[in-house]
Amino acid sequence: MGTKGAPGAKSSGGAKSGHGISRRGLLIGAAVTAAGTAVLAREQLEHAWWRLPGVDKPRKPGEVDFARAQWISASSANWRKADRPDDYTVDRVVIHVTQGSYRSAVKVFQDPGHGAAAHYVVRKDGHVTQMIRELDVAFHAGNRSYNERSVGIEHEGFVDRPQDFTAAMYGASARLTAAICGRYGIPVDRKHIIGHVEVPGTDHTDPGKHWDWDRYLKLVRAAGKR
Repeated sequence: MGTKGAPGAKSSGGAKSGHGISRRGLLIGAAVTAAGTAVLAREQLEHAWWRLPGVDKPRKPGEVDFARAQWISASSANWRKADRPDDYTVDRVVIHVTQGSYRSAVKVFQDPGHGAAAHYVVRKDGHVTQMIRELDVAFHAGNRSYNERSVGIEHEGFVDRPQDFTAAMYGASARLTAAICGRYGIPVDRKHIIGHVEVPGTDHTDPGKHWDWDRYLKLVRAAGKR
């Protein structure tokens, strides 16, 4: 077994193994593998900075990312700490509909057993509540990659009741989305502002056929120019 040659004979740096790979190649391959492992480890560390003792980023209780929002904290079981956009690029806004009242949405997002929550909830009267900081990953999209790259906005109401989507709600939500897009350089279009139904792998249908996308995007663009 192994390479052929006289017993005890020394092999040169270019001698090949039984599989036709030189020792130099093996050394280079090992170095590349080590470098790749180091890059992966660094990326994992960047995405998990908060797990290191004493490295928790400073956060002010009740601080909001959208000046017009009220802060009500979601259960910490329904999101995870991050440092977006430094560790994850934010390039999507995902539009949801609560399939219930504003109060019920806030209540379930505060329930640690629910397993999901969005960054914001917009009420029919236009009131905006923030429940998770934008720098953190909310469990709202049902897709890990989309959770990490997006901000989720819930809207009070039901998908089959167009009357729930009031002018006040559209206006407030559009101002919120315009601010988010401005912060992260997100294009205002249907590729980057999407419905929950458009997230890969989802089984949700919101915001449904009654959500007026043309109206909404016009309002977002107008709000972004102010």
